[in-house]
Order: sequence, then C-alpha cells, then structure tokens
Amino acid sequence: MVTLSSSGTAPSAAEVLHARYAGRLPALLEKLAGPQHGVVDLPLHVAWSGLRAYDLDRPRLRMGLYRTVLAEGRHEDLVTLLNRDLLLAQWPVLRTLVSRHVRQVWEEAFPELATAGFAGFAAA
Repeated sequence: MVTLSSSGTAPSAAEVLHARYAGRLPALLEKLAGPQHGVVDLPLHVAWSGLRAYDLDRPRLRMGLYRTVLAEGRHEDLVTLLNRDLLLAQWPVLRTLVSRHVRQVWEEAFPELATAGFAGFAAA
C-alpha cells in the first residue's frame, strides 16, 4: 500500500510502481521454486496478450517468460513460475530488459542480483 507523503500530496507514479513491485517479492530468492526445463503456460492474468506458452529450454523464450512474469506476475506467480538459479544466471541480461522500477526493487531486496548484474557487465 502506498501512503501519502508528509506534505499530503499524492504519491508519484514512481512511488506507486515501486510499492506495487515490492509488495509482490518473495521473502528469499530460495522461494523461487519454478521449473528449470519444459514448457510453461502462463495464466491469463500474467500473459493477457500475445504468447502464453514458453519453452524454458530455449534461451530467448525463457528470457521472455522471466521478463513477463517479473512485470506482470503476482507473488504466487513469481514463486511458482520463476526459478532462483535461472534468475541469477539470466540477471545480467534480464536486468537490461525489465523496467527501471522492476530492476531497482529486485536489486534492493536481493543484493546478490545487483552483484550478478554488475559482474555480467564487467565480463562483457
């Protein structure tokens, strides 16, 4: 829930987005227990337009699934559809494909992602 600032003004769009994404996070990355292989069918509330079935064994499709779930998924979707190891492995590239708000929320909550993202750019 977003609260009004002390000046009584409405929260900014950035504050609303930050709160929305932060409220969906798992307590620990280890809670991300999604599959590592096979085809995943996204529910309509996550993939409401376009592709809904993603083959995790195809890197571009896997990246698309993660991008979609991070942006549109609820807490339950994050923990059941995303996998900790795949998220960490993909983060250096994935962080460039998601919105600034998604990236900031995830890296603030899980510093190991920020380190993985930085290491990925240093190696490039």
